[in-house]
Amino acid sequence: MAQEHQQHTAAGSTYGGSLDDLVASVSRGAPEYRTCPHAAYATLREQAPVCRLSPPHGIDTYLITRYEDARDALSDPRFSKDLRAGIDVYHAVYGSFFDDLDDNVLNSDPPRHTRLRRSLRSAFSPRRVEEMRPRVTEITEHLLAECRKRNSVDLMPQLAFPLPIAVLCELIGIPEADRPEILEHFSVVTRARFDPGLREELKAAEEWLQNRLGRLIAHAREHRTDSFLGDLVRAEEGLDDAELLSSLWVIFFAGHKTTAYQIGNCVLDLLLHPEQLAKLKADPRLIPAAVEEMVRYEGSVETSTFRYAAEDAEIGGTLIPRGSLVQIAITSANRDPGKFDAPDVLDVTREGMQSTHLGFGHGTHYCLGAPLARLELEVALTCLLREFPEMRLEDAEDARGAWVKGRMAAFRGLERLRLVLDPSRPYGEGEHAADSISSVIASVPPPPAAVPSGGS
Repeated sequence: MAQEHQQHTAAGSTYGGSLDDLVASVSRGAPEYRTCPHAAYATLREQAPVCRLSPPHGIDTYLITRYEDARDALSDPRFSKDLRAGIDVYHAVYGSFFDDLDDNVLNSDPPRHTRLRRSLRSAFSPRRVEEMRPRVTEITEHLLAECRKRNSVDLMPQLAFPLPIAVLCELIGIPEADRPEILEHFSVVTRARFDPGLREELKAAEEWLQNRLGRLIAHAREHRTDSFLGDLVRAEEGLDDAELLSSLWVIFFAGHKTTAYQIGNCVLDLLLHPEQLAKLKADPRLIPAAVEEMVRYEGSVETSTFRYAAEDAEIGGTLIPRGSLVQIAITSANRDPGKFDAPDVLDVTREGMQSTHLGFGHGTHYCLGAPLARLELEVALTCLLREFPEMRLEDAEDARGAWVKGRMAAFRGLERLRLVLDPSRPYGEGEHAADSISSVIASVPPPPAAVPSGGS
């Protein structure tokens, strides 16, 4: 363990201030902590592995940072995700606009969670996801062809976000003509959810989305389709309209942001570690395993979703009182030297990560969309390295500081990732000025029409 700790401090180092100062910084989501949380988490793992925070929302929160404690907590039934039973705690943290939309599979416990999850999992079975590979590849190649016209691009709005959004739109069956407006309202929610000054804008966007998604569900009930929504409408579990609406919400909202941020994280990490990038360019067959290592090393989910203690519970020798929020630091657990050798070292040949890292969760709430996320990450990296093998960061220092810095440490991702795709080509000022995500997605050509079989 001593050798492992030496490797850690050489690679990442621990926090330099007092523990009280660190806890205060983490509690309020200070920008310096959000930009690079690894040193903070290293100190907490050593000195306060189950740490009581005092966030602005006023609910005592316990942050779990060690791997074994985190893994256990993710599947501990004493830590409930039932929004209905914990509605007062939920309102204190997230506000009261989103009760109907957030009352979904992500925020429920068995047996309701079991019923909802069973109805959704068919869309994300490994077999069905693998059947999507040609279309995911086609969308990725189109997006990269558009990038090639500019050479200097911000990868986040040009590839990282449009790819999973386009895939989910097709999976759900959102009509092409409706996608730009739906995406604009989703973007309002993303921007305004934790900003008290945008409450009215947030409320209007939520009401619009409820109405529009509700009409989409009504249409699916009246007109049989082969889309995932069509499957949900006909599911044996018999989901009602409210459950269908909240299911669409969580699939779209959670399903695109995590993958988009992870694409950006992967590309940044490879460009900052050219020796690892060279291994993937020399042997693209390493990419699937490399994806698992990069999810461990810099995953897009920094802390777990809504959980609270349904009863007094002891973790790692610390009592977590009933009613407290429980926050599991996935980013910290995946860098725990007690579990991983040289955890602050990116090694794309590291073995056994898929069954070990916690980037997709653990237990009953293991990420439903993990097979699709893995496919999108593999395809995105494979195509990107094939099309632009000499790409580089336009400004490495800017990229290192471009992390999303909202006060809630939910996602770990980049606000921007500016690349020069082909350094041998000249590029001018402002080339990376991006189109809106919705306009990029609108440019994606529809899938080819199915060719009828049999007959003449």
